[in-house]
Amino acid sequence: MNGLMTVKEQGAQRAAGAGREPGGGPRSLTRILGIFGILSKSSDGLSLTDLSLELESPKSSLLNLLRPLVTDGYLVNDGGCYRLGPSIYRLSAHILASWDFPRLIRPFMEELAGRSGESVLLSVLNRDAEVATYVEIIPSPHPVRYQIPVGTTRPLYASSAGRLLLAYADKAWRDSYLKSVTFKSKTAVPMNRAWLRQDVEQIRIAGAASSIDVYTIGLAAVTAPVFEVDGHCVAALTLAGPTERFRHELESKKAMLLDVAARASGIVIAKGGEGGFY
Repeated sequence: MNGLMTVKEQGAQRAAGAGREPGGGPRSLTRILGIFGILSKSSDGLSLTDLSLELESPKSSLLNLLRPLVTDGYLVNDGGCYRLGPSIYRLSAHILASWDFPRLIRPFMEELAGRSGESVLLSVLNRDAEVATYVEIIPSPHPVRYQIPVGTTRPLYASSAGRLLLAYADKAWRDSYLKSVTFKSKTAVPMNRAWLRQDVEQIRIAGAASSIDVYTIGLAAVTAPVFEVDGHCVAALTLAGPTERFRHELESKKAMLLDVAARASGIVIAKGGEGGFY
């Protein structure tokens, strides 16, 4: 009958929908990913009861997922304790071998460039040289814009990207840098250790770095961290452009940047020439 279902048909529909998330994705797949995620943080492994509590999932449902994963070597069951198995490590190795961080994050950079109309820069920390290295750049479409070549480096203290990478570096290394840094590059704002310590602390509190006429007069920038899934800051994402465009839009640009950087998070050196406006 049109518009109506028999009890048998309703039961079949419920059975077909069982094990699916409200958004339509199979619940079993998200649980499997949850199992891998939880066990990756537990070197000693977890029992079925522990996994059930962590995932808020019935033991019977979990057991049906765990058995084939153990059979295929993705998990190891040692006396009722589940740990990651050799198959998942091999899969992880293959994934890491194809890891290309700049390529993976470029779609987010293109989105940010399109939304903001400003130059977007991706930089990473070079600890040995104590510099920020720009590894990917999308220039603004504006005729007056900030542009530097890929590979350009800046002392950590001299740019918002460098100071953000410093702020999110591990504490021991950060403290060592702050004690020993020598300010060699000329900047528009005179810098010293007290100023740098205060700025780094403010960045950690705010979760972003911003500067107007700090590195050079006429240049403004705002920078946000890009995190890996373990919470480690792997790169800095920067919007940069003329002070005149940023001065009245700094907060909106920062909010836009933080939104894109948050979504990009969890996806992971040559010396270049100077750049600027043209």
